Amino acid sequence: MHDESRRIEERVQRLHDQRIKTAVYAATVPFEVEAWQAPGEPVPFEEAAAASYEPFAMGTPWGPPWGTTWFRMRGQVPSEWAGRRVEAVIDLGFTGDWPGNQAEALVHLTDGTPLKAVNPLNQYVAIANPAQGGETVDYLVEAASNPDILADNFSKPTPLGDKLTAGDKPLYTFRAADIAILDEEVWHLDLDVQVLRELMLELGEHDPRRHEIAHALDRAMDLLDLDDVSGSATAVREALKPVLSKPAHASAHTISGVGHAHIDSAWLWPIRETKRKTSRTFSNVTSLADEYDDFIFACSQAQQYEWVRDNYPKVWARIQESVKNGQWAPVGGMWVESDGNLPGGEAVARQFIHGKRFFMDHFGIETKGVWLPDSFGYNAAYPQIAKLAGNEWFLTQKISWNQTNKFPHHTFWWEGIDGTRIFTHFPPVDTYNARFSGEEMSRAVRNYSEKGGASRSLAPFGWGDGGGGPTREIMERARRLADLEGSAKVVVEHPDEFFAKAREEYPDAPVWVGELYLELHRATYTSQARTKQGNRRSEHLLREAELWATTAALHAPGYTYPHEKLDRLWKTVLLHQFHDILPGSSIAWVHREAEAEYARVAQELHALTAEAVAALGAGGTRVFNAGPYDRAEVVRTADGTPVYVRVPASGSAPVADTAPPQPVTVDGRVLDNGLVRVEVAEDGTLSSVRDLRAAREVLAEPGNLLRLHTDLPNYWDAWDIDKHYKNRYTDLLDASSVTVVEQDPLIGAIRVERSFGKGSTITQTITVRAGSPRIDIETDIDWHETEKILKAAFPVDLRAPHSSAEIQFGHIQRPTHTNTSWEAARFEVSGHRWVHLAEPGYGVAVINDSTYGHDVSRTVREDGGTTTTVRLSLVRAPRIPDPEADQGRHRFTYALLPGATIEDAVAEGYALNLPLRVADAAGAPEPVVSAEGEGVTVEAVKLADDASGDVVVRLYESRGGRATGTLRTGFPLAGAQITDLLERPLQDAEITDGAVALALRPFQILTLRLRRG
Repeated sequence: MHDESRRIEERVQRLHDQRIKTAVYAATVPFEVEAWQAPGEPVPFEEAAAASYEPFAMGTPWGPPWGTTWFRMRGQVPSEWAGRRVEAVIDLGFTGDWPGNQAEALVHLTDGTPLKAVNPLNQYVAIANPAQGGETVDYLVEAASNPDILADNFSKPTPLGDKLTAGDKPLYTFRAADIAILDEEVWHLDLDVQVLRELMLELGEHDPRRHEIAHALDRAMDLLDLDDVSGSATAVREALKPVLSKPAHASAHTISGVGHAHIDSAWLWPIRETKRKTSRTFSNVTSLADEYDDFIFACSQAQQYEWVRDNYPKVWARIQESVKNGQWAPVGGMWVESDGNLPGGEAVARQFIHGKRFFMDHFGIETKGVWLPDSFGYNAAYPQIAKLAGNEWFLTQKISWNQTNKFPHHTFWWEGIDGTRIFTHFPPVDTYNARFSGEEMSRAVRNYSEKGGASRSLAPFGWGDGGGGPTREIMERARRLADLEGSAKVVVEHPDEFFAKAREEYPDAPVWVGELYLELHRATYTSQARTKQGNRRSEHLLREAELWATTAALHAPGYTYPHEKLDRLWKTVLLHQFHDILPGSSIAWVHREAEAEYARVAQELHALTAEAVAALGAGGTRVFNAGPYDRAEVVRTADGTPVYVRVPASGSAPVADTAPPQPVTVDGRVLDNGLVRVEVAEDGTLSSVRDLRAAREVLAEPGNLLRLHTDLPNYWDAWDIDKHYKNRYTDLLDASSVTVVEQDPLIGAIRVERSFGKGSTITQTITVRAGSPRIDIETDIDWHETEKILKAAFPVDLRAPHSSAEIQFGHIQRPTHTNTSWEAARFEVSGHRWVHLAEPGYGVAVINDSTYGHDVSRTVREDGGTTTTVRLSLVRAPRIPDPEADQGRHRFTYALLPGATIEDAVAEGYALNLPLRVADAAGAPEPVVSAEGEGVTVEAVKLADDASGDVVVRLYESRGGRATGTLRTGFPLAGAQITDLLERPLQDAEITDGAVALALRPFQILTLRLRRG
């Protein structure tokens, strides 16, 4: 037989694209359209319904950036269409090939009932099936003219990312608004041909099935009447039935499909637009559920549900009904799909606490799995945190984006730093926006790493980010692919069902230990530094407010614990931990609002703390320590006077003139407190840091070396830092002044000022305090660079085989060598409050109050010694998607801690981030709790969420070893229970001599519920 493959393939493509697809709608009549441009921000339906509308013609430009245009559409179904399926079809002028992040609309009835959204790949609204003929159709359509920030493939900066700079030129041209007959037979033929053609093209050229499909399509096309596609569609479909009905191979891979609409809670649009995106997509989903009984939709992010509940009650009611019917599956159990690296441990716990409670309260459902397809790497504490929140499985997809190394598993057990394991899956279809194309089906099978051990994977399907979610076309594809020879099999089912089957099939799946590091998007540890600082400050201010509010509730008559305020503030912080806000990868509008929100949160939390402290009584001055360790350090009183004080953990002490171990001396550019001796060079670097206790020099080369690198990644500006950034740099060694600014027995400080680049300045104050080996470097940057990154280097004289960086509820070790491609790919990593380097017998820590990104490297010197260098990433200057990212003022502190153990790093990390608070207070209550035992670290102290008055304490083992000890209370203790994160009892805790006995494994998290006597 002659090979006619090319002719057949080209024939089928042309007939499908030009004749079949264009005949899906058999007849149309236009709507009469009027328009009203809403001024400013979006308005409620009632205001739009009462507005004055002007006639609007098709082909007219509409929609300024971030604007809202309301269209009134009126029409009548022709009487002769009775018995046909009739739909409204609306084309707002959609552009490009991405179904999200552009024009979208929500169609309402005139009474305000939302019907369904209109999106680029989902343009219809059902009118009647079948039509009676003569029906009047009257819609109000709320259309959003959101700019396509991704236009030009992220190749250049755009002012469209903020309404303050976007201008008012219309973005779209309205193409069509019609009442149309859907020719269902042609529509099904269109899908038959698509599925078969795509399958054919994925099969091997020597596969008989490919040729069988090709010739069946060829014969079927002979039956297509080009002058009457509708009339011949049934015959063509009959001809294709034999090849569509052949069952899949017995060993075919099974893909569990679940409807999905990944909606970023903010990204290339502001939070206010996400509120509307959710309503549009969720309207589509509930509408689709009415059409397809076998449809199941998985939806995470409790915050988005709350937005719909509060703003679109009729859509909310439809969601509740779909949940009852089993077609809508709440998943994930988190308040938002947060970043996987940057939120603190307690914040990750609260993500689950608030998320899972929302789903239980509103649907009576406890979610079983973690749904995080799009975060930029996942910290190694997740397995334990997830399990403590009652989760059984974990899903993500993003690790497939690795630049260098292919992750070896798709289904596996993920083991965290404490040893907890959770069953985990990466969909090999390699997308969370699947549509069951032939290419996707083939890719899923080709990629699947568990062949021979397991035979099933998951595929979330549907258009995200404003694309409207799953479509009827995708559901029809799934039906055709349920059992089709040559293809994987598709079954639409709940994610819980998939994970149960996958675990049963593959109980001995391989184990991956430690972090899931994404070899991409490493700059998200640094971009938009003020957003990250706002998060860090908020997390610690929330800790303080809860601790002192609990103290006041226990000891101050008449004080009421502010449950509702703290709940609201936590939810605000959790929202801004979303994986495109906290990482710094959103448009300018998002980060401008985030900074303002963090300022409001800080103001309110300071007020709550002040109120709690004041409730303890006035008439004296006390120092309050919200940290988990006793402290002896210098603090400034209200008038700026330095005082050396000793304050117990989670407690307070009066301001008193306590003598420090040894005063600070300042001799030229040398600071000495008897513990460390610091020399500042003329160029402003640290020329020497001598640990006087260990009698050794800490630095191998000048420390606090500020290096400015050119930073232009290959593609994703705000997301990525590519390895070539290291090759071009300037060391900032021209200090304009080096000046002693404080010379006191308790504090010595030298200020270094620099100017560089495009008018940028850095002022750093290097401070040594009595009684502490910690060297603080308070930094004030006025930043005006572009496409640069600023690093601060500390080359220490240590042969450290690995670095230890704090993560959530513990720390992680990473090799300092690059023996393998996996290690070499970690050229930029994340950490929280500290990074620790050590060789046997000696260690050094670098501590920070708001930075996350860093790198660690080592070299061998000519003298045979080893220099291990840790460099903090201070600030970047990407231009896409925010052209002004990070421009302006930045104020933060980092510190060098010579002679540090891991315990010292933990303690000083807390201390730097929880500065002592001096306040007018006379009361001296005992600390709510006092932990005894090395490695036992209290993370949170609060009243129980159920308002019972019980005290909840969360603590963990912080060294990475076993810990034993006790937890004593500052109130009569009547009982204690170990609980899960949601404060539900697991077992009674042992009480000995009035204290709770503690025995913790390495990095174990323990939540205790303490009943007051």
